[in-house]
Amino acid sequence: MKYQDIIDDVEAITREAGNKIKGFYRGKFEVEEKSPDNPVTQADKEADEYLKSALMALVPEAGWLSEETVDNPERLEKKYVWIVDPLDGTKEFVMGIPEFSVSVALVEDGIPVVGAIYNPVTDEMVSAVKGGGLKLNGEPVFASKRNELAGSIIDASRSERKRGEFEPFEEMFDIITMGSIAWKLARTGYAQADATWSRGPKHEWDICAGVLLVQEGGGHVVDLDGAGFVFNKSWPKVNGIIATGENLLEDVLKLLEPHRETARTD
Repeated sequence: MKYQDIIDDVEAITREAGNKIKGFYRGKFEVEEKSPDNPVTQADKEADEYLKSALMALVPEAGWLSEETVDNPERLEKKYVWIVDPLDGTKEFVMGIPEFSVSVALVEDGIPVVGAIYNPVTDEMVSAVKGGGLKLNGEPVFASKRNELAGSIIDASRSERKRGEFEPFEEMFDIITMGSIAWKLARTGYAQADATWSRGPKHEWDICAGVLLVQEGGGHVVDLDGAGFVFNKSWPKVNGIIATGENLLEDVLKLLEPHRETARTD
């Protein structure tokens, strides 16, 4: 498969899912609780149904893994798998905060090769094909080249900051509260942040596209132990995430090491 041959279609499909979500934004819609503090809305469900139909038509031989679709273990036998979060940042969406995104990735043998993350409110499409660099609305963009940790811009989860997980770092950094881990990764990919991290488990669909985007922007992305990612696992969760620009990974790993024991396990 030539990934470049499908990226335009992936972007268009991702954008259309975002448009469907935007139609609900700040309007009236049903909200359910899948689990405590884990909402799902009509927008999530409609975007998921559309994405599955359109993306599977694009690559029919692929498997499917999505936050809003019942998992099918047949995906584990597939060479290609779509890994999708139809609406990452649902809590922000419900609150009317424009920090949510559609996240779409295609993996080949566990490695992301096509990715698109779209914020439908700001109309920012961040996309990449493996080996082809990172683009923002069609124009090449790059991760931060900052090489000094102090004073860096760090994107932090609203809920994690509220829990005090960023208190040890408040004096050192310019910390920006930002919803959607997918969107935080996209922003790190094109240097809106020098780094972002989450010291707790993440699902594959939260980060898969973002991992590719950061890498193609020239940045680095690893789990809390400094290891890289392989996707489409039977248990689709990862051990946290750290993403940085070109020059800060080792410094961030050293910074977070003393806090390793306080990382969340759920």
